[in-house]
Amino acid sequence: MSKHLHLCFLFFLSFSQLLLSSCFSFSNSTKICPHGQSLALLRLKKSFFVVHNSSSWGCDEYGGTTSYPKTEYWKEGSDCCSWDGVSCDLVTGHVIELDLSCSWLSGTIHSNSTLFRFPHLQRLNLAFNDFSGSSVSAGFGRFSSLTHLNLCDSGFSGLISPEISHLSNLVALDLSQNYYVPDIALHGFDSLVQNLTRLQKLHLSGISISSVFPNSLLNRSSLISLDLSWCGLHGRFPDSDIHLPKLELLDLGGNSNLSGNFPRFSENNSLIYLSLSSTNFSGELPASIGNLKSLQTLYLSYCQFSGSIPANHFSGKIPNVFDNLRNLIFLYLSGNNFSGQIPPSIGNLTNLRVLAFSYNQLEGAIPSSVYGFSSLYYVHLRYNLLNGTIPSWLYTLPSLVELDLSHNKFTGHIGEFQFDSLERIDLSMNELQGSIPTSIFELVNLSSLKLFSNNLSGVLETSKFEKLINLTYLDLSNNMLLLTMSVHSNSMLPNILTLDLSNNNISGMFSWNVGKDTLFYMNLSYNSISGFEMLPWSSMSTLDLHSNLLQGPLPTPPNSTFFFSVSHNILSGEISPLIC
Repeated sequence: MSKHLHLCFLFFLSFSQLLLSSCFSFSNSTKICPHGQSLALLRLKKSFFVVHNSSSWGCDEYGGTTSYPKTEYWKEGSDCCSWDGVSCDLVTGHVIELDLSCSWLSGTIHSNSTLFRFPHLQRLNLAFNDFSGSSVSAGFGRFSSLTHLNLCDSGFSGLISPEISHLSNLVALDLSQNYYVPDIALHGFDSLVQNLTRLQKLHLSGISISSVFPNSLLNRSSLISLDLSWCGLHGRFPDSDIHLPKLELLDLGGNSNLSGNFPRFSENNSLIYLSLSSTNFSGELPASIGNLKSLQTLYLSYCQFSGSIPANHFSGKIPNVFDNLRNLIFLYLSGNNFSGQIPPSIGNLTNLRVLAFSYNQLEGAIPSSVYGFSSLYYVHLRYNLLNGTIPSWLYTLPSLVELDLSHNKFTGHIGEFQFDSLERIDLSMNELQGSIPTSIFELVNLSSLKLFSNNLSGVLETSKFEKLINLTYLDLSNNMLLLTMSVHSNSMLPNILTLDLSNNNISGMFSWNVGKDTLFYMNLSYNSISGFEMLPWSSMSTLDLHSNLLQGPLPTPPNSTFFFSVSHNILSGEISPLIC
């Protein structure tokens, strides 16, 4: 969702500054507008409620635009050309631009709305409001002079009027992001493409089109931004070379019935953003991917791509493909059928922030040489066949927030992390050995730590967890760890929700009563625990103590407990009536 909200702001403010925002910002005129238009605007204002709701959150989050109730500053008796969001023709005074994006508006736009009484309108932006299931009615087709129309994330639903196809002057059309309302559809997509020949931007993300991809779109040399994600496109994407020198964004993601090979772009391209995620695209990645020298974001997750990640440019010699993609910031290749090794040239992507190769069949070691990665904050390589030791550079990333190398075949010891930016670590289901490094207990921002199913050993003192006040998930199960409990450690981990220490070497009385008010899942099975001083957890839902050495009467679980397992112990005595 956040990715698409971000696209709603890209490529729109003006076509001299395409990367700033897709929501218009119009300058005001000093010309006095006609009285009739002032009245129409005031009636339009009265047709809506002003509600500061979630529909405007994307403005502040992604667009760098502060949302505020623009219409609240429209006052009768003043020149409407000076009102926020209104611009007028300098000669006639006619309203030609109306920007009500991010204005906290709520209500329904009816077919007789005074919105449609501005025949000279050239730009209309209603993005990021809540129009309560209003339809994109025929009234929008009356704006014959309209060049920019943005209804992004504004609550429209139903069938989009075919009159939209009559707006032949449009250079930018954004109807995307209406995910939270049902059944918004566009029939006659081919007619729209054929009639709107001046389009530079077309964003229809989330609109039900149910069409094949129109070949004619690949002949629009003026096209700059094309987002047809989650539109129900089907059939096969054209195999012809793409010669769109101005194209900066292409998003076809989420069209699960759209197939094809990786598009072939000419060397003369400006592509910055490419997403084919969650489609049926398949085959090997061509070496010509190295032509995308301006590319910053590549989403290819959950497709059917296979073969090796290309290592050489089409010349067959170095430089490697990733040597040419030095501008890459986000690289998502998860959920495909890639095999072979991670290309060494990945280490040259010094601007990279996200590296995601999970759920493939990659093997071998992670490249050991990198030349920066100072901005890398997300590394996901889970569910592959990678082996060898974890390279030292992964412990020295100053911005790393999430590291997931789980479900591989890594061996050796876990190294010492040099920075405390990490929030989530998952090294589970590997063949790592040795003790848990001391640096992990210094990661004050850590919320999730998963090291289960390795060969970790050593003595783990509960006092070490003192600084991990943000930890909510801790799973160290299926190792060979010993646990020693400090008298003063019960106040630690104040936010812990899940604790799994099963199948380790924990013995004796268990007195680590962390998370008294928060812990709802605890698994201590397959240890040698002999008893508990108390079971103080008020929110406990699952308590698994089976296969231990518990003796004496059956302990009484907290009242909140839904699942309680104590089988395979040495219990005796009567069952408390509080249990049954």
